[in-house]
Order: sequence, then structure tokens, then C-alpha cells
Amino acid sequence: MNATRWFGLASLTLLLASNAFAEDKAPAAANAAVGRWTTIDDETKKPKSVIAIYEENGKLYGKIEKLFREPKEEQNPLCDKCEGSLKNQPIIGMTILRDLKKDDDEWSGGSILDPANGKTYKCKVAVEDGGKKLKVRGYVGMSLLGRTQYWVRAE
Repeated sequence: MNATRWFGLASLTLLLASNAFAEDKAPAAANAAVGRWTTIDDETKKPKSVIAIYEENGKLYGKIEKLFREPKEEQNPLCDKCEGSLKNQPIIGMTILRDLKKDDDEWSGGSILDPANGKTYKCKVAVEDGGKKLKVRGYVGMSLLGRTQYWVRAE
């Protein structure tokens, strides 16, 4: 076998091996948003809650797992500003992220509920900083009309 042909065969083998490796890694990257995330209060910059994000039938959902409350505050508050079936339901255990679908490098097309005001917004999320942060964008209408929060991976 001459050197040119050997080099071509070696290059093809390396290319196929790298593609197989990339395909093996794709599912892990696709599920990088899954896990426990600590939300940070916009005003105080203190931890506010822990959200457990999980995937079900190809969509992301997020449930409030824990609230960080001051001792004088109600430790298991109800969503008194929510409407419908969520009205006066415990906030802990409530699903606040719903129906987010994978869209390239982010999850979108779903919604997020803000238990503080009982309102639901359109939502998209993207993993950043090597999986340490989750960029969460809630908005009305189009993405320009909204607010972004950064959640950090819970320990």
C-alpha cells in the first residue's frame, strides 16, 4: 500500500471514529438542562428556590423542589395568586416549567409560571458556562418583551 493511499484510509478511519464519538456525546449535551438548579432572587441576589428539571416524552419540565425562606416567612406557602387548578396549591412540588422542546442549542416553545404573581409566560432556556448556568428567559409575545434570569446548578 502506498503512502498516499494509507494516509487517505487513516484519515477516513479517523473521521468516522470522530463522528461516532460526536454522536455518542450528543445525547448528553441534549440533556444538559436536566438536573437541579438554584434560582437567584433578582433583588437580593440570594438563593430563592431549587428547581428539579426533568425530561418526559422529549420535553422539559421543572418542579419546585425547595424554597429558601426566612424563619418568619411561611415555610410551605400556597400559590394564592395562581388561577384555575393551581389556585391555593402548595408552591413546593408545583410544576412551573412546561413543554419546552429542544431547538438547536436551547429549549423553547414552553411556558414558565411565576408563583409570586400567578402569571404564566412563554419560556426558553439554554445551558451556559459549561453546564454550570441555565439562562431562563420568560416573555410575553416575543422574546424581546421579557426578563432573563440565570440559575446555577445546585450542589
